[in-house]
Amino acid sequence: MAPPPPSDPAKIQQIQQFLTSVLSQRGPSALPYAETTKWLIRQHLLTLISSHSSLEPKTATFTHNDGRSAILLQADGTIPMPFQGVSYNIPVVIWLLESYPRDPPRVYVNPTRDMIIKRPHSNVSPSGLVSLPYLHAWVYPSSNLLDLASQLSAAFSTDPPLYSQRRPQSSGSGYARPSPSPSIGSGYSRPSPSIGSGYARPSPSPPIGSGYARPPPPSYQHQQRTDDAAEVYKRNAINKLVEMIHVDLVVMRSAREAEAEGLLSLQANLKRREEDLNNGLQEMAREKETLEQELQVISMNTDVLDSWVRDNQGKSNSLLADLDVDSAFVCKETMSKQMLECTASDLAIEDVVYSMDKSFRDGLLPFDQYLRSVRLLSREQFFHRATAEKVKGMQMEAQVASIAARLQL
Repeated sequence: MAPPPPSDPAKIQQIQQFLTSVLSQRGPSALPYAETTKWLIRQHLLTLISSHSSLEPKTATFTHNDGRSAILLQADGTIPMPFQGVSYNIPVVIWLLESYPRDPPRVYVNPTRDMIIKRPHSNVSPSGLVSLPYLHAWVYPSSNLLDLASQLSAAFSTDPPLYSQRRPQSSGSGYARPSPSPSIGSGYSRPSPSIGSGYARPSPSPPIGSGYARPPPPSYQHQQRTDDAAEVYKRNAINKLVEMIHVDLVVMRSAREAEAEGLLSLQANLKRREEDLNNGLQEMAREKETLEQELQVISMNTDVLDSWVRDNQGKSNSLLADLDVDSAFVCKETMSKQMLECTASDLAIEDVVYSMDKSFRDGLLPFDQYLRSVRLLSREQFFHRATAEKVKGMQMEAQVASIAARLQL
């Protein structure tokens, strides 16, 4: 069976499905191309195959000069080469390296066992590597595979890179007579491309004088197409399974990420609550320390009052009757005396203001005199209260220092 023509929708659809499948793979089996360039690689190959049906996209293992191996895309088949009025097919392999299309592809001439590479050649090395000015002047993204194929055809037309190798054939007389094989310039018919290999080798001529016609060589094309169909089905099944696993992994990963985000949020809330609890405990500890200090001060004052009550409990009632109120409390230190005077003055002024207010309401005190007296008394009361606050602070500091000294002892 002949390969389908370039316009065959089935073949074009099969190639599209193949490229979509291999370029959409993820995980360890993914091709080593950048995600941003995979769509452009697919377009380049489809454009090339649409114009050159003898080329077929494949995936194969490419070994670099440093020993690294990678599974890459290739276009395997033949490039038409017009030479001396006859069109020939030159077998080539176009490898798309990992950095394609930013860097040029790697092109090799792939001769069959009936062909040899011309030596020396201006564009093809003895190993088959093709070197063209178009490859050296490769510019991304304007350069593409279709223009490269045109440049290859033009360069090979000027200087053919392959020659046909002569092979001996048997004759009917019992000895071998060499039969000249066609060379590039002898005008032999070009081989027809076949599915999977990209090109067909020319079949040998029947022996001369044999007396009978040799049957045509058996065709393995149907079997090869069956094998290719089984291989494609197997590859598609594997790709479908990998895609399903990838989708499940993506869903599972999304669920795990959402769960992790929830756990991280909960952890942040717990951390914030822990900080609030620690701050509350520290504040309660400080408040407890303050209350303990105040309790010690109250205990000391209670002891002093109890001692004074015990000392004065046995005195006679006559002494209490003749006791002068002003001399009932004697201050032993200057600050206590000053505190007593300020407090007494404050309370006295408070009583005077209350009496003046009552007299003003009763109409016994004129309004202007009431205002002047209240202003003067309020000013004096302010100074007494301010002095009392300062003395109280100094007394508190002295008491704290005394408690600290006792605790150290």
